[in-house]
Amino acid sequence: MSSVYNDLAIFTGRAHPDLARDVCSHLEMPLGACDIFEFSNETIFVRIQENVRSRDVFLIQSLSSPVNTSVMELLIMIDAFRRASAGRITAVIPYYAYGRSDKKDQPRVPITARLLANLIETAGADRVLTIDLHASQIQGFFNIPVDELTAISHIVNYFKQRDLSDVTVLATDVGGEKRARDVARMLGVPLAIVLKERIGNEERVEAQNLIGEVTNRHVLIVDDEILTGGTIMEAAEIALERGARSVSTACVHAILAGRAVERICNSEIQELVVTDTVPLPDQKRHEKITVLSLAPLLGEAIMRINSGRSVGELFY
Repeated sequence: MSSVYNDLAIFTGRAHPDLARDVCSHLEMPLGACDIFEFSNETIFVRIQENVRSRDVFLIQSLSSPVNTSVMELLIMIDAFRRASAGRITAVIPYYAYGRSDKKDQPRVPITARLLANLIETAGADRVLTIDLHASQIQGFFNIPVDELTAISHIVNYFKQRDLSDVTVLATDVGGEKRARDVARMLGVPLAIVLKERIGNEERVEAQNLIGEVTNRHVLIVDDEILTGGTIMEAAEIALERGARSVSTACVHAILAGRAVERICNSEIQELVVTDTVPLPDQKRHEKITVLSLAPLLGEAIMRINSGRSVGELFY
């Protein structure tokens, strides 16, 4: 079978249709017609409303809240397209849920990120397109091609528009040091690192110490995901205690569960910059929150995959 497919088709689940529409708008093409709903017993029904035989199908479905419904919906959609004889099926997953469960770090626990990869393959996906996995080694959980895009360059370009003479990038922990170091290198500014301890399975962390100099400097904290906001709040507090003049934050996946928006926006954090890998409902929007669109990035990646060109060239 040829690796180049000319008859491109883009469809979306219900998790983040606005992003799919923005991608199609960028590519100047229509969004595929698909009927998706739940019966009264909560089972999901999918019906494709147009012919997809031998077409190059891209299914855009972020695994955002409600996560398990979004996961099941994606699997059912993949199966529907496989049974409709689609030529190739690419699961476009801007946010890959369960990414934190990527290893057996306690006795008798699952590796759910691997299980999810197996389910996506079994459903019939031929490849996966995603953005900033929690751990890049998750790519190895798949036996099909995985293209991992990064939104970090978009975040960096946003902050490059400012005066960076007194800026320090702060990693929220040792695990995020590589990402923070890359951001610091791209911005040409120093790096500092917070040493922290996560409290068991609780979604809570305690900052212990800080390596680097933040006194009289504007601190920028960049993370891959913000869940409850506990990690960045701890990092921001220790930076301000050490004499930072201001703290701004950024992340790729703005989950912002519970009271995260309230906690962050009522704090001394000046700005939170996020991307649209997951939907941000009106009740989570605030004047402190800036949303960067990744539709052009996804659109370009889809066109390159469709035409057999390199996706990696987007970042070099």
